[in-house]
Order: sequence, then C-alpha cells, then structure tokens
Amino acid sequence: MIGYAIAIKHYTAKARAMARSPRAAVLHFLDIQKALPIVRRVAHHTPLLSSQQLSAQAGCPVLLKAECLQRTGSFKIRGALNKVASLTEEELRRGVIAASAGNHAQGVALAAREAGVACTVVMPVGASLAKVEATRGYGATVALHGDSFDQALRRAQELAQEQGLTFVHAFDDPVIVAGQGTLGWEICQDAPDAGLVLVPVGGGGLIAGVALAVKTLSPRTRVIGVQAASAPAAERSFHGRRRVRVPAAPTLADGIAIAEPGATPWPLVRRYVDDVVTVSEEAIAHAQVLLLERAKLLVEGAGAVGVAALLERAVPVTARGPAVAVLSGGNVDLNLVSRILEHGLAQAGRYQLLEVALPDRPGQLARLLAVLAAVGVNVLDVDHIRNAPGLPFGQVMVEITGETRNQEHVGEMARRLQEAGYVLVAVPVPGSTEPLQFAATE
Repeated sequence: MIGYAIAIKHYTAKARAMARSPRAAVLHFLDIQKALPIVRRVAHHTPLLSSQQLSAQAGCPVLLKAECLQRTGSFKIRGALNKVASLTEEELRRGVIAASAGNHAQGVALAAREAGVACTVVMPVGASLAKVEATRGYGATVALHGDSFDQALRRAQELAQEQGLTFVHAFDDPVIVAGQGTLGWEICQDAPDAGLVLVPVGGGGLIAGVALAVKTLSPRTRVIGVQAASAPAAERSFHGRRRVRVPAAPTLADGIAIAEPGATPWPLVRRYVDDVVTVSEEAIAHAQVLLLERAKLLVEGAGAVGVAALLERAVPVTARGPAVAVLSGGNVDLNLVSRILEHGLAQAGRYQLLEVALPDRPGQLARLLAVLAAVGVNVLDVDHIRNAPGLPFGQVMVEITGETRNQEHVGEMARRLQEAGYVLVAVPVPGSTEPLQFAATE
C-alpha cells in the first residue's frame, strides 16, 4: 500500500501541472479523484469476487468486479451521479433528459431523484419492459421512441432543444467518464496486483474512465475492451486507429450495441487501452450460465462479455497477477432468462436437440430411447412429426430434447447411436444450437 500511496501522490502533482497547461487533455486522473466522494454518497463500492470454476477454465486466477450488485443494477449510476452533481442551479431547475436502452436510464433517474430534479428518459420502443418500469420507479418520465439507441438519442436531443432540458449523454461526456473511472480506482484498491482488466465496451465511457484510473495507479496492468462480434464498432475503430460507424446486429449484449464509440472517450481509449476484442453470442450465453450457476450472479449479456473472452480464449492471460472481469450490469429481462439458459446450456453441451427419422413401426421409438438411456442421456421431451417437408412415406420424424453432461458426452452419444445403426445425416456448425440429425437404417 505504500507504493500505491506514492503513485497517487506522484500523479496528483503531475496532473495538477497538466491541468494548468493550455494543451491539457479533456480528462485527468484528478477528475476521477474528485468524483470519488460524490459517487460514494449513493453508489456502492462493489466487491471483487473469486471464482474457482472460472479460474480453472480460464487458466489463471479470476476476480469478478460485481457491478451487477450496484444500485440500479449497473455501473451507470456512477457517471450519472457525477454529472448531476456538476450541473448549475439553472441547469438543474430546467430538469434533465437522457437517452438509454435501460441502464443509463436508471442511473440518471436515481441521480435526478437524489438531487430533487425532474427527469425524462427516451428509450427505444423495444427496450426491456423491466428496465422501463424500473426507470419509472425511480421517478423519471419515460418516452418510447425508435427501434435503436441512436434513434432514441436523436429524439432526446430534439426534446432537450424544444423544452430547454439539460441533456445527459450516456458516454460522450468527460464528467460521465470521470464518474465511471471510480470503478477502476476501486479495482486498483482491492486488487493492486491485477495483471489484466477486462471491460465491456460500447460507446467507450466505462473503459475510458477505468483505463485512465488503472494505468495511472498500475501502469503494468493490461486493460482490454470486449465487445460482441455482432456489434464490433469499438473493436474495428481501435484496430483501424480511427472511429468508424458499424451498424449493430441483434445481440445478447444489447447494452453495448453502439454503432460508433464516442468522441470524448476515444482519445483515452487510444492512449490507455491495450486492445479491444470481440466474442461470439455462444460464448456470451455460456458466460451468463456459468456466472448464474457457479457464482450465483445474474448478469446481463453486456456485463458477461469479459468472462466470455476468458472462456473463448480471446485474450492471452498473464502470469503476473489475477484477471479482473468487470460485470458491468445485471439488469436481465426475466422473460429472456429461459432462452438465455437454453442457449448457454446448448453451447456447453448440456442441452441437446436430436432429430431422428424412424420407420413408422411399433418399437422403433423404444429402441431409440433405450440407446439414449444406455449412454446416460436424460430425455426431457419427445415429439412425433409425420408431415415434415421432404419426409418419405412410411417414416416419422422424432424430435428429442435431452440433458447431457458436456460436449464430450454429446460426442459419446453420437458414437453410440451410430454403433446402434443410426446414420448421422447432419452435424450443426460448431457453436450452433441446431439439432444433430440421424436416420434409422432398415
């Protein structure tokens, strides 16, 4: 801790000198330090949790920065508190407005309520009902507009102009970035020996603040941004060395499905972030299931991408210290939980679909089920289909849903079926949740 205190003192003096310079950057570590007491008044200092199971799979010690346990369910409350606290009396009197798919909405709504300020939030029409209701529960007025964050953002900016409201951006604001940077400060306080910090990245506000704090206090720690491969704007921008716009496809990580990183955090990302990588939808779902089952944490897709990167080996681990995965949020729509679980269990080889074409004769289904029972597959559901397109006369298609232990068990099941005379017709693409297809020989 002595070295840690010296690092803060040394940088504080340096930051003050830089702040006086006419070429000073938009944001300095001092701004994060100033945000700390503001954020602490309302937000939690969230824990760093260990996970033996995840550490074993990742090949290094893993710590989970459980921001999913934060007030409002995500890190967004940090930046929102700092921003609202920075507003003038006139700006507060006019009321605030924000655009969000959900987490920023709740953060701004709570920050506004704590300050006694009127708040309006524009959210996409398809926003999670749970997030909409939670935002209203914090006292905000919610307006639904557009099919994406970008469309909601434009509408919020229009309303700010029309009604004279004070606009609070989700990530393209140095005061917001400084507030998010308090999360990085906490990581360095709780894990000063961290070798790697994995941060979800969409617009860049979180990773910019975290990277500034971490690189100031622990320069040798690597900071890696993680995105869904379906929404790779920050990853392509980082490797292309300029901001680019990439329309986002549907993804489990909807909270970071931003078409272009923000102009304000971008210089900090370029200066302090070591790399930005992407992960597949299957890896995200697998990470969510693992976190729920092993760590007892319900984490949204955007919050699970760091763990997904470890599972998918998207980032080389370091022997220098533990890897810290930032679980940025836990606001999961409960209507989607069952679908996420099925997707994740299928990716892990624990939930398997089979389609088998059988002769439409007595005893054929019993024979098939006996093979599955012998190999230890627990059958959950069986469905007969006699009118499937392309199915020859005299045959029936049987769809079976079964529980398996892992991918090795799936392979063993396939081998036993082939040994019993069933012909493998089609194998799904790796990572797909499509069924294995077999046909019985006469």
